[in-house]
Amino acid sequence: MLTKDKITEIYCIADDFCKEFDAEIKKHQILPCGDRKSRNRPHRMSDSEMLTILICFHYGTFRNFKHYYLFYIGQHLKNEFPNQLSYNRFIQIEHQLFAPFVLFLKLICFGECTGITFVDSTSIAVCKNKRIKRNKVFKDMAEVGKSTVGWFYGFKLHLVCNDKGELINFCLTKGNVDDRNREVFNVLSKDLYGKLYADKGYISASLFELLFNDGIHLVTGIRSNMKNCLMPLRDRILLRKRSVIETINDELKNICHVEHSRHRGKANFLINLLAGLTAYSFFDKKPAIKLEWESPSLQLSLFA
Repeated sequence: MLTKDKITEIYCIADDFCKEFDAEIKKHQILPCGDRKSRNRPHRMSDSEMLTILICFHYGTFRNFKHYYLFYIGQHLKNEFPNQLSYNRFIQIEHQLFAPFVLFLKLICFGECTGITFVDSTSIAVCKNKRIKRNKVFKDMAEVGKSTVGWFYGFKLHLVCNDKGELINFCLTKGNVDDRNREVFNVLSKDLYGKLYADKGYISASLFELLFNDGIHLVTGIRSNMKNCLMPLRDRILLRKRSVIETINDELKNICHVEHSRHRGKANFLINLLAGLTAYSFFDKKPAIKLEWESPSLQLSLFA
């Protein structure tokens, strides 16, 4: 539930980050030569205020950003955002937040690897299937792919989370990219160690070897046509707890609304996705598992 206290908390964290970000940018900024003057007038609304507005939109209360911005922010939160821009101007300049948004998500919002991680991918459709040939916004960018639900046109969101339900890393690819793609795992496997639990779609001898050389043990189930093999009880139980990352995908789509078919620009699509991932990171309650070791003989008690 989005409250004013939660909005204040998000704003304070975003404002502290934006101040440090602006200070670092000024250190590496190229000054104009000679007497040449350059315009660098700041916007009436600060970056931290814009970040807060975008993040709070994805708390599941609203589906239409224009209605949320004009009637909720403009009327009920007028005192909290006194320098509110017009809706058209806000949409026009929100793409400038892409770089600070990515850094804010990776440096502030992401969790740390605990040795128990889960990986999965979910489809991000950008339009209905019957309008694939008429879609012009993502022409030559999105691709037709197939998931367990069916065919879709758009992208794939690859996620890695820990046992606490915290996001560790993500990667966005075209819809026809295989989940076992090496370039994808070169991004996802950064700073990972221990065991990585995945579904049967990640079965690959070459991928297992690639991750094992980096100190990551990929644990998956087996298909019906494969020979059975012994698996430690601990891995077998944790493999059943993959519902953690599946629940995260469900919350990102049905609460944070990272997927919809009303995009009018590529930059706004990316900002919408980053804002949804950031909003999830601020959720008070996340899907997690509780580990309690009873003895050194690999006995543990798991609670969803």
